[in-house]
Amino acid sequence: MPPDSRRDKTVVIHSAGSNTEAMVIRGLLESAGIASPGSSTTDPFPMAEAGDDFHSSDVIVLESQADKARKIIAEYLKSNEGIELETPEDSQS
Repeated sequence: MPPDSRRDKTVVIHSAGSNTEAMVIRGLLESAGIASPGSSTTDPFPMAEAGDDFHSSDVIVLESQADKARKIIAEYLKSNEGIELETPEDSQS
């Protein structure tokens, strides 16, 4: 019998350096069939609320999918090692 996902806890599996990085990783996980909800608010300018267990840069998944998600994130981060983003100063040279 498949596990009941309604009873499965959510866990933070990665704390991204920015909200943008978190969104990219959530998209990567979702493309692999792993649900990773973002911030629970629909406010386009969310403010941190006392009592929140996670921040918008935290990537969370169901506990039953955590190991698979961690492997996907590790592969993604490894593939991006050494990549430098161009800064506005670089483009002016």
